[in-house]
Amino acid sequence: MTYEQIKEMMEETGLPFAYHHFAEGESPVPPFLIFLSPGEDTFSADNNMYFSFKQLDIELYTDRKDPEPEKELESILHQHNIFYNKTESWIASEKMYEVLYEMEV
Repeated sequence: MTYEQIKEMMEETGLPFAYHHFAEGESPVPPFLIFLSPGEDTFSADNNMYFSFKQLDIELYTDRKDPEPEKELESILHQHNIFYNKTESWIASEKMYEVLYEMEV
């Protein structure tokens, strides 16, 4: 997937989102999304790269546990046939939950 395709998919959620982070002081009221591509895995042989898998992380931030935004995002990922791994954590310093979706696209 290209950056533009990922951005279009993020727009489908209807939630505010940004690549990597919001500018200081511009973070919206939760829930909101952050997406980033922290790396890339490649398949190669005979000194040629045959295929590249970009890593994609989508982070959903909420100030209280709310399964609805998770269901919406997961439905969109399913519609795009994207397999993901999901983890959740509490960020005490921000007083927010982070639900992390990790995938390769």
